[in-house]
Amino acid sequence: MKKLVIYKSTGEDGLFIEQPPEQLEAADTDQATVTVTLDESQTYQEMDGFGASFTDSAAYLINQVLSPEQRTELMVRLFDPAAGIGLSVLRNPMGASDYARTVYSYNDLSEGETDMEQNRFSITHDEEDIIPLLQQALALNSEVKLMASPWSAPGWMKTSGSMITGELKPEYYGVYADYFVRYIQAYQEHGLPIYAVTPQNEPLFEPQHYPSMLMLPEAQASFVRDYLKPAFLRHNIHSKILCYDHNWDRPDYPVSVMEAAGEEVDGVAWHWYGGEPSAQTQVKRAYEGKEVHFTEGSGGEWIPPFEQAFSNVIRTGIEILRNHSKSFVLWNMALDEHNGPTVPGFGTSTCRGIVRIDQQTRELTYTLDYYALAHFSTVIRPKALRMDSASSHERIRSVAFRNLDGSIGAVLFNDGEEEEIVAVELPGGERLTFSMPPKSAVSLKVE
Repeated sequence: MKKLVIYKSTGEDGLFIEQPPEQLEAADTDQATVTVTLDESQTYQEMDGFGASFTDSAAYLINQVLSPEQRTELMVRLFDPAAGIGLSVLRNPMGASDYARTVYSYNDLSEGETDMEQNRFSITHDEEDIIPLLQQALALNSEVKLMASPWSAPGWMKTSGSMITGELKPEYYGVYADYFVRYIQAYQEHGLPIYAVTPQNEPLFEPQHYPSMLMLPEAQASFVRDYLKPAFLRHNIHSKILCYDHNWDRPDYPVSVMEAAGEEVDGVAWHWYGGEPSAQTQVKRAYEGKEVHFTEGSGGEWIPPFEQAFSNVIRTGIEILRNHSKSFVLWNMALDEHNGPTVPGFGTSTCRGIVRIDQQTRELTYTLDYYALAHFSTVIRPKALRMDSASSHERIRSVAFRNLDGSIGAVLFNDGEEEEIVAVELPGGERLTFSMPPKSAVSLKVE
């Protein structure tokens, strides 16, 4: 073993603390209560990475509320692989989401107007805050991949006439496909390639208080197969198309889309607000050649105590990766002291950002989600290949990867109520032994 780096989180006051390697050897292998075996003979998905979203709200807070010095510090700590945690996947809303200061699309028209040729399409809104931050992220980490998801088509294309509720009218399917093309081309002109898109965020959820659009599986399959993918081919666009982009509790949706449009779909995007991560594997087994991505999971006040909230992100993140996901993307990169800003009329927000930026004091606080992402992103790098990891007891959860540089990155979580002495058996026979207090997380990087 050439070099060992270990990070440990044991509670609110001990988050992602680097441990001296000699502390590991203090634990006696013979006393191990749980053994975790890493097996390179079984390999799975290649990672794209970890990240969050520069929503309109998050981008505004980072780009306009923070001082230039604070902004530089934050961006380095988020994206720099050496001086920070090296985040490498960003999923951005195409237009307004619930976390935006106004309701907007890239082609807003007055009532009764249409624009079939997309002559008034413009991403000017994004040029103020979002695009400069994306460019800075890419400059700090060349491996950053950008995903894009709309919360709604422009209102004039919909049955509701509004960005809130309603469905895409069939006569606008082709126009909406062109809307995607224009977005991807406009971002490319800013040096920002779009790695993947989803046709619709949470297509089965039609809230009345922020942008949304119902898109049933038959409609999504038709839109992708007959309009979106052909438009991409016509314009030589290679962005991946990921279907669904919603919760684990409806695996029948992506199955229906891929039955009807499988050749035009590259994979499935998932959220964590319902169901279990095993749904990812269920659909993967039915469509083995398709990718698995986890594109949104927010923390928030619905899991208030610190320990439970931190444990939830680590535990669920491990299971997301064990169920074949190439990405693990949380939600807002930043929110303020009121968990906002949100669109007008949204009501009370309970979501938590990766950082908190107080609009009154400009204080910048790194939340538990930052440190949870750090456990993964610091030791599991883009293009890492997952290997099998088996625990002798289910209370120690684990996931492990071989990085491109040959190092091994692993994340472990003690989901039990007792301290455990954990022995990790590395490929090649070496063993690492260390103690894990209850509900603690450990990240290892072994070179």
